[in-house]
Amino acid sequence: MPGALDGIRIIEFAGIGPGPFCGMMLADHGAEVIRIDRPGARLDPVDALSRSRRSICLDIKSPAGRDIARALCGTADGLIEGFRPGVMERLGLGPDALTGDNPRLVYGRMTGWGQDGPLAQAAGHDINYIALSGVLHTVGPAGGKPVPPVNYVGDFGGGAMMLAFGMVSALLAVRMGRPGQVVDAAMSDGSALIAAMTYAFHASGRWRDERGVNVLDGGAHFYDTFACADGRYVAIGSIEAPFYRQLREALGIADDPAFDVQLNPATWPELKARIADIFRSRSRDEWCAVMEGTDICFAPVLSLTEAPAHPHNVARGTFATVNGAIQPAPHPRFAVTPAPPPRGVVG
Repeated sequence: MPGALDGIRIIEFAGIGPGPFCGMMLADHGAEVIRIDRPGARLDPVDALSRSRRSICLDIKSPAGRDIARALCGTADGLIEGFRPGVMERLGLGPDALTGDNPRLVYGRMTGWGQDGPLAQAAGHDINYIALSGVLHTVGPAGGKPVPPVNYVGDFGGGAMMLAFGMVSALLAVRMGRPGQVVDAAMSDGSALIAAMTYAFHASGRWRDERGVNVLDGGAHFYDTFACADGRYVAIGSIEAPFYRQLREALGIADDPAFDVQLNPATWPELKARIADIFRSRSRDEWCAVMEGTDICFAPVLSLTEAPAHPHNVARGTFATVNGAIQPAPHPRFAVTPAPPPRGVVG
């Protein structure tokens, strides 16, 4: 059965990180994504970010390669590129040229700082973009330095997913009779948007502008990770009163008055230390037997090796095997047009 984006053709100019992730998302759901790689590029059949599309090698700096790329874009519904602002224009493949050929083209641009602004031409990586947006400031222990959350927030959440959303929105607009357009997705802007709730909490006085002292950043004794007797970890998110009550019952502290006042930040460090001692008294699997599947809001902290084998992930098909490699499966789920099984990139 064809996916939700069956019949959509996307030309992807090969890059790293967020551009390929956006291409992966569109290809996962049935779009025909043709990736233009540099001459001599090696295809990795187990690279999740390259899956489910075809690849051709073109030297787009040469007239012949540029002409082929331009012709392909003339047949496409959308385009993904992740070069610095101005590069595609200098190659003769900018929006004016390509939308002149194909007025319905959705021209997706993925950058760190955006197409304009004082930093538009500066180099950067995820860590820089989320630093400028205020996100990195919020991640890390109390009294400690900011901790990079891998490159999940800037590259993929604030970059690739925003571009995928923008492209699908613009493609829908074309189907409604509107012209193609440029989609300017900047990781700095997108990561700021991801922090919308945090900014709202701060504006309303419900978020202290410090790391590790708030409910959702590890400051609270009922929303954090805890080490167990075997050195592995569990994650607790018992925010609401009924869930907090179940946590206290499972930990044997239901009758301890020290835990009655849940939302007083002044007591959190002491209460967290006490809860940490309790969690260290049993192994992670022992705590799973007590808490998993309850309304405590509990989960074991699984490694990359463990997660695909967890019964819930197995039942849901959260992971897939592509050319012998375990990868996260396409998401979200569509009831009528489910995503086709992912496959390796084909040259």
